[in-house]
Amino acid sequence: MANEQRRLNVAWSPRAALALLLAALLPLAAARAQPPTTTPSLRNLPDAPRASPDAGVVLVPTEVDLQRADGGYALQGAEGDGGTPPGFEAPALVADAPARYPEALAAQPVAGTVRLELLVDEEGAVAEVRLLQGLHPLLDEAALHAAPGLRFSPAKVDGAPVPVRLHFEYRFEAPQAVAGAEKPLPPVTLRGLIRAKGNRKPLAGAVLVSDAAGDVPVETGPDGRFEARLPPGTQTVRVNAPGHKPGVFREEVRQGEALEVVYGLEPLVVNPYETVVRGDRERTEVSRVTLHDAELREIPGTMGDPFRVMMLMPGVGSMLSGISYPVVRGSQPAATGYFLDGIRVPILFHLFLGPAVIHPDFIDSIDFFPGNPSPQYGRLTGGAVEGRLTRPRDDRLHGSAYADLINAGLFLEYPFQSTGTNVSVAGRVSYTPWLIALAANAMKPPGSNDSKLVLDFYDYQARVEQSLGQGRLRLFAFGSSDTFGTQATSVEGTTALQSILFHRVDLRYRHPVGGGELEAGFTWGLDRFGIGSDNQTYGGTTLDVDQRNLTARLGYQRKFGEAFSLRSGLDVDNKRASVAIHQRTRLPTGGPLQETDVELPAAIATFSGLWAELQWEEKGSPWTVVPGLRVDNYHLAGGINHVAVEPRLTARRRFGDQLTLKGGVGLYHQPPTTLISLPIIDIAALDQGLQQALQVSAGVEYKGLWGFDVSLDGYVNPMLRTVELTPFGDEVPPIQTPDVPDGVGDPRDPRPPSPGPGGRRVVRGMAQEQVPSLPGIELPDVSSRGLSYGLELLIRRPLGGNWFGWLSYSLQRSTRRVRFTRYNGQNVPVGQDEADLPYVFDQTHVANLVLSYKFANNVTLGGVLHFNTGRPESGNLTSRTMTEGRDEFGQPRWVPVDRDKVDRLPPFFRFDLRLSKAWAYDTFTLEAYLDMLNVTISQEVVAFDYAGGEGLPLQKRPSGVPIVLPILGLKGRY
Repeated sequence: MANEQRRLNVAWSPRAALALLLAALLPLAAARAQPPTTTPSLRNLPDAPRASPDAGVVLVPTEVDLQRADGGYALQGAEGDGGTPPGFEAPALVADAPARYPEALAAQPVAGTVRLELLVDEEGAVAEVRLLQGLHPLLDEAALHAAPGLRFSPAKVDGAPVPVRLHFEYRFEAPQAVAGAEKPLPPVTLRGLIRAKGNRKPLAGAVLVSDAAGDVPVETGPDGRFEARLPPGTQTVRVNAPGHKPGVFREEVRQGEALEVVYGLEPLVVNPYETVVRGDRERTEVSRVTLHDAELREIPGTMGDPFRVMMLMPGVGSMLSGISYPVVRGSQPAATGYFLDGIRVPILFHLFLGPAVIHPDFIDSIDFFPGNPSPQYGRLTGGAVEGRLTRPRDDRLHGSAYADLINAGLFLEYPFQSTGTNVSVAGRVSYTPWLIALAANAMKPPGSNDSKLVLDFYDYQARVEQSLGQGRLRLFAFGSSDTFGTQATSVEGTTALQSILFHRVDLRYRHPVGGGELEAGFTWGLDRFGIGSDNQTYGGTTLDVDQRNLTARLGYQRKFGEAFSLRSGLDVDNKRASVAIHQRTRLPTGGPLQETDVELPAAIATFSGLWAELQWEEKGSPWTVVPGLRVDNYHLAGGINHVAVEPRLTARRRFGDQLTLKGGVGLYHQPPTTLISLPIIDIAALDQGLQQALQVSAGVEYKGLWGFDVSLDGYVNPMLRTVELTPFGDEVPPIQTPDVPDGVGDPRDPRPPSPGPGGRRVVRGMAQEQVPSLPGIELPDVSSRGLSYGLELLIRRPLGGNWFGWLSYSLQRSTRRVRFTRYNGQNVPVGQDEADLPYVFDQTHVANLVLSYKFANNVTLGGVLHFNTGRPESGNLTSRTMTEGRDEFGQPRWVPVDRDKVDRLPPFFRFDLRLSKAWAYDTFTLEAYLDMLNVTISQEVVAFDYAGGEGLPLQKRPSGVPIVLPILGLKGRY
């Protein structure tokens, strides 16, 4: 029969066996106090260190050869007690794992032997397979695929199981054509699907063997399906697949019937650290770190949120431990742009301490550019963070749900295969901040229960993708809302709330055009910042700052021959900002509360940009050169217009497959910024001009250094012009407020304009061309300049195996040109000066060590060590360094030092921990996890309290609150 002619003969060659005495006899941990007396063979191993009493020693695995001896084998060069060699018992094959002859070779059959080297562990399972002598790529693959299913009796040394290396042969016999009419095959009696438990992924190449037809293995196809021809009766079916535990099933096969089954195999490791080969675009940037899979979701201290992981990257400082907004290479946090598939995201994190505003299961990977981002990323002077959405899956329904001490989330994805449509929805809502508020409210002293603390957030995402011929259409909507403050619980109480929200709706279409790909898209957005205070008796004021955005994008990319690739794009962003004031007030004569609405159109602006980059990489050349250019126009209605031309260049030079030198330079511009991105700021302050920065970077990469990837980058970023709307600059008089038109009122003045004797009145006015900036506020000139420079080291162990991690270190400095006042010993100003001083968030040394290890029982343990030196104690977001002085009566008092002589806050150390356990069931996986930021409960000193004076002793006390976030949660995936 044809099937029998494809049968394989298997032979084991014990003559070539090597005994490998590993962890069972030589533990890797240090032995202490007593020598290992229960394993006499240990004392006779060559070069094996001994443990002596009261001394620790690390025992190193030793591998020795076998030699033929009378009656069997003996360990070469080893002697047991009495001078006789230790006894060795060879393993025996107890469970075969036949390999199928590839169908592709049936027309031109190949016969011969594939020789393998197997490492068989103490339990007789095959732990490693190595090809010694190949025959044909398809036959080699068949042998390597089948070998992990072999089972042996354990090898033993003096009765103790030990690992052993042995040679194993698969002998392939070419199928022979049968002369004459071929005997018809028996009918199919068993068919079905073999898949993994938990994620339900079909297992291609799984081998099914039955007792009744052990010499005719059946292998699953690419879809995980199989058909077997078994005789009637009760059959024992054994299924093996690499990376999964073998399965044994009993089936009742009946004559004339085809039994349909689904077999699930339990994975050896749930959610393993797989090395995934992806079709990402070639690396051309100077500094880019791309994170995937477990690197995004299993990092301790990040609450499983992908975007928080970038706080552990090189080149990143922080405003405060636990605060997620990064200070990238000494720039202001708002100078770094956040993008989601090309869509700019104004607010990235909930409540500063919470997770990002995008559900983690919507994120496939994150690209982090600490410097020299490509021309695609414009209107920024710092780094760039690009989150890339997951690719829609078109096989079946997928979903996940989780709940922890911060929030609960849901993700669903379903393909409509008949129409080529894929729908994905996700959302999260907070509830534990409400519990935290309850706890805070419960700790209030008696009599102060007229208001309660409010901490709340939610976010949502929805995506619909549709195949249209060769193109693809996508509609993606997402949004977020955060509210915090106090809410009245009685008539006497006052509600004081602040809120930040945004919404985005993006429609884009991709289609092949002219040998490349064209992408067109439109995005509508709304950003709102609200602040309000209200009392049921006295009324109050609510201020909403809205910014509506409408963006059109066009992109095109194409290869020209073997050496050149073009990427280009055009975007136009129209922004309309307005201020709405709602006031409730009661007349001095009494009566009902009167309401007034003031709507102020504040600014209209149009930002447009055109960019292109040309990549040159000739086949066989070690060079990759990418020149690029971006041109932006910033137009504010009322006559303000700025044009920015930004040339950029990167180059990479490879030396073999491992070593690469790289460098880049570019010019960058951005509108004025506040500490974080807020509506209206980037357009209302355009009369201040643009910020401008030059970024220069150079570095070296080395891949595969003892299994690690190493990158070292140096940078110098002259900030040619900064316009940072923060109180961190010069010691100057406060902002001047001009006269306000009658009937409008100052939005910062708690006294509302008089609405008249009752009713509701709406005031509209202030035409755009009259006020091209935020109404009621005239900003002084806050422009300055600065410089940042440093070195960044990243040593990274890529995904794969049972652990991953990285070490990042940043040596960095960031300065700003500042005018300041000098004081004498009596705290009297004596003059003005100007100098380049450390930036408010300058941290000279920042280091992070990240490790995550997945044990065989599906327990994952990870830790993060974080260290940073302190920020300058300059009086900005911290205290001002004081020194002992004298008052006019000669008494000791604290006197502020000059700005160029301030101290630094103490360094900070933190340890984060994550522990999780996963289970795989037939159709879903379940994971319980504990994630804790700051296990050490370390307190970061944010300021000092300078007490005393006026006759009291002077005291300097550190001030700070340890930010600790323990997250206990449960997540299920379907």
